[in-house]
Amino acid sequence: MISILDLKREYLELKGEIDAAIERVLTSGGFIGGPEVAALEDDLAAYLGVPYVVSCGSGTDALAIALRAMGIGPGDEVITTPFTFVATIEAIQHAGARPVLVDIDPQTYNLNPDLLEPVLSPRSKAILPVHLYGQVAPMQAILAFAQKHGLQVLEDAAQAIGARYYPDQPAAQPHAHAGTLGHAAGFSLYPSKNLGAYGDGGFITTHSEAIAQESRLLANHGSRERYHHLRAAGYTSRLDAMQAAILRVKLPHLEAWNARRRQIAARYTQALKGYVQTPCEMPYALHVYHQYTIRHPERDRLAAHLRQQGIGSSIHYPVPVHLQPAYRGLAPAGSLPAAEAAAREVLSLPMHPFLEEAEVEAVVRAVQSYA
Repeated sequence: MISILDLKREYLELKGEIDAAIERVLTSGGFIGGPEVAALEDDLAAYLGVPYVVSCGSGTDALAIALRAMGIGPGDEVITTPFTFVATIEAIQHAGARPVLVDIDPQTYNLNPDLLEPVLSPRSKAILPVHLYGQVAPMQAILAFAQKHGLQVLEDAAQAIGARYYPDQPAAQPHAHAGTLGHAAGFSLYPSKNLGAYGDGGFITTHSEAIAQESRLLANHGSRERYHHLRAAGYTSRLDAMQAAILRVKLPHLEAWNARRRQIAARYTQALKGYVQTPCEMPYALHVYHQYTIRHPERDRLAAHLRQQGIGSSIHYPVPVHLQPAYRGLAPAGSLPAAEAAAREVLSLPMHPFLEEAEVEAVVRAVQSYA
């Protein structure tokens, strides 16, 4: 079986360095915070070109803590997408705010900025775009709308570390990283991500010292000084030193890994056009293909066919948020048709930087053979 993800290959590629990093932490006796975590935050800040990085326990926590640090709370509304992992919505609710959903662009699966105006209300305080599958949302339009209406923007960059955004002249200007465009961003370090830990983890990026300080405070029980608490309802949300050490080994390889993902994606797209709907790369962004997600009206039959051919696949995501049992009060069925249609048809193919050429070609042949 060619699996959609293979973390064992990644580990074996870096085994010596990772084992040494783990041993370094074990022999240090320091497992929470400390120099490994501080160094990783510095490394991430340098890589992304952002002044402040605050590590935390998960990508979900990163979003929830960032929202609270931005002053979002009970009575506020946060506009976001229904076509995302449920953590995006959970984070808004953990902050005490109400999610307000707008439909997606059916080509990119990202939030459609043309639909923001109708849902705007006096309670609207922020927009939370998701850079789905590794493609940056149309941030120029989102940021312009936010500025016009006095809203903050929190990016959900959980799937997009290393993605770039260049809305005007790609060859002539610096390429801004996903997660550095709004007021703050939340990233996930879940093992399956392009940069993944060997457990849960996440981090917040921001250009605001105030947001960074408040995020760090909230992530540690609302405390700066031990046993002295400045904020109620803080979190135990800390990245441990072991994960930080492992991630410091992986981070220097991220650009090459993302380049390999793009190489595989290019082959898939070249070979599969006309057989399935392939991903749309927008001219304003560098896609990093956390997932390579195709679309087909007979998605479930295609997935079964691939399974019979020894090809793994996955659905990201089979049920949009507003049709989940826990969230059916957010919007009625049929009100977000692009998201609902995508959920019926999307299918993610094997995608990781350690796929061999023969495996890529086997995936191609298996999809092509479905008729």
